[in-house]
Formats: sequence, C-alpha cells, structure tokens
Amino acid sequence: MNQSAQKNRTLGFILVILGASFWGIGGTVAQKLFQQENIEVGWLVSSRLLLAGLLLITAYKITHRKESIFVMWRTKYNAFRQILFSLLGMLAVQYTYMMSISIGNSAVATLLQYLAPLFIMAYYLITKHSQLTRQDGIAVTLTLIGTFLLLTNGSLSTLSVPSMAVFWGILSGLSAAFYTLYAVSLLQQFHSLLVVGWSMLIGGIVMSLFHQPWQIDMSNWAFSTIAYFLFIVVFGTMLAFWFYISSLHYLAPKETSLLGSLEPLTAVVTSVFWLKIAFGGFQFIGTMLILCMILYLTVFQKKNREEDLTNLG
Repeated sequence: MNQSAQKNRTLGFILVILGASFWGIGGTVAQKLFQQENIEVGWLVSSRLLLAGLLLITAYKITHRKESIFVMWRTKYNAFRQILFSLLGMLAVQYTYMMSISIGNSAVATLLQYLAPLFIMAYYLITKHSQLTRQDGIAVTLTLIGTFLLLTNGSLSTLSVPSMAVFWGILSGLSAAFYTLYAVSLLQQFHSLLVVGWSMLIGGIVMSLFHQPWQIDMSNWAFSTIAYFLFIVVFGTMLAFWFYISSLHYLAPKETSLLGSLEPLTAVVTSVFWLKIAFGGFQFIGTMLILCMILYLTVFQKKNREEDLTNLG
C-alpha cells in the first residue's frame, strides 16, 4: 500500500472516529435537553434532520458554486436510489432506534443497533463478496462484548425488555447496516454533502408529517437550551452523519461499522463526567475492549501493508 493510500486510510479512521464520537456526545446532549425542557423526541428528530439537511446542501452549494444541487434528481433511477437511502437508511435508523428506546430502554436499543457489523458481514458472506476472516471474528467479538459490558455493566437484568423493543432494536441494526452498505454506491457517483444532505432533508420532511417542527414554543428557552439544540443539529447530526458516510470513501463498510461502536463509548463517558452517571467496573472493561478493537484494526492493517510490501519486494 503506497503512502497516498495509507494517508487516505488514516483520514478514514479520523472521520469515522469523529463522526461516531459526535453521535455519542450528541445523544448525551439530547438527554440533557429532554430533561431540561421536556422536549418531545419526534419534534427533535424532525427538526434536526430538516436543519442539518439544509445546512449540508447549502455548504455544498457554497463550495461548489458551478455545480447543481439537484444532480441526483435528473434521472428517475438516481432519484429512486436517493429516496430509498433516505427512507430505509437515514430515517429508518432514527425512527427504529427511538421506537426501541421508547418501548424498552436506551441500553438495549443501542446494543441491538450495534448488531450492524454482524449484518454487514453476513451480507458479504451470502453475496460471496468476501470470506469471514479470523481478524473479522476477533474485531466483532471485541465490539459486541465491549458494547454489551459498556451499556449494561454486566447485568443481564437490564436486557429484560418487551419483545417489541427487541424487534425495533434489531430493525435498527438492520437499518444501520443498510445505511452503511447502500451509501457506497451513491458516494461513487455523488458528493457526500449532497447524499447526506438530501437524505436528511427528505427524512425530515417525512417526519414533519407526524411531528411538525413549527409547533413548539421557544420563547422560554434559556441560552443553554439553544446551545444544546444547535450542538445536536451541527455536531450530533450534520457533522456526525457526514463524517461517518465520508469515511466510506477510504474504509470498508464493515470497518466503518465496527469503529462506529465509539458512539456508545463516548455517550457513556460524557454521561459519567457531565451528567454524573455512575460508571461501573464492567463498563470500564467494555471501554477497554472497544479501544482494543480500534487498536487491533489499526495494527492489523499496518501488518498487512508491511507484508504486502515485503511480498512485492
């Protein structure tokens, strides 16, 4: 692997780590917002998708003044692909995850969402795009055990939730897998700002049919409330999704999905230090396992590059 490819791979790692971290921190900020202002979840989802989508599309137009923002709408095929990604990817991830939380709890919902790497690897095995390797198995094992310990502190009792919560949680994992896999073909043809921007805008419009963003009184909002909301829109939604999707330019979908497990890690860490939530011993072990997974992926890929260079020599 040449130096340019190595730099691209490093950029991919940085993007997915930042995206997942913003996702996790944004979730903690949203929890604070819910507690402080008793804001309805559906309203927040529709509002942040609409605003973040408009910001991303605007950013594309500013940086690509001569290019049209409607490029993917010029053919029915591309328009269909974008709408499919928006509804079954962007919106589905948001809605199924929130449904699982509302029926069960956030720990189980997040744990089930991070079945996505398994679904992605299963897809590759079924379609014969790749074979399951030993390093894949190790990375998935570290991810699942680490995430389970991180979210439950080793207590199986926290998994005692209604069957419908498990149903929506599994759908959330499937949606996350679809979101990661389907984005690759779109990114090969269109800019990531447009792909993510339009998916958010479309998802926000559909959500607005059920949760109207304009039906809320902001007159009593404190400065901190406004700051939390803007953070969720800009960092927890716009940059989080954009960075995550952009990492697919440089990393394989299964790697991006595995590294996305930093979301629950950052959510727990910020909850401990900001919201003063207790952090147990098993959660610390889970944190270490996820960090080991990241280190393992990095070291293994470096070893592969060195072996490739040796073989070429």
